[in-house]
Amino acid sequence: MAVKSGGCSGFNYDMYFDSEIADDDVVNAYGDVKVVVDPASAELLTGASLDYSDSLQGAGFHITNPNATRTCGCGNSFS
Repeated sequence: MAVKSGGCSGFNYDMYFDSEIADDDVVNAYGDVKVVVDPASAELLTGASLDYSDSLQGAGFHITNPNATRTCGCGNSFS
């Protein structure tokens, strides 16, 4: 998981599979699933929660980030 510059609010959340873990990455394991975050993104994600929902409106991940002061309608961009 990472935070990249861009989007309509300044930053975008980015999630992807990666086979390499750097020595300074933050790693949290939830059962068999590891969530890996680079140090710069970890600062912007402190206190955030990552949830998965499979509902009638669609399936996907939802990030609740208490550090976000502004978000956009897509739910993937924040500042």
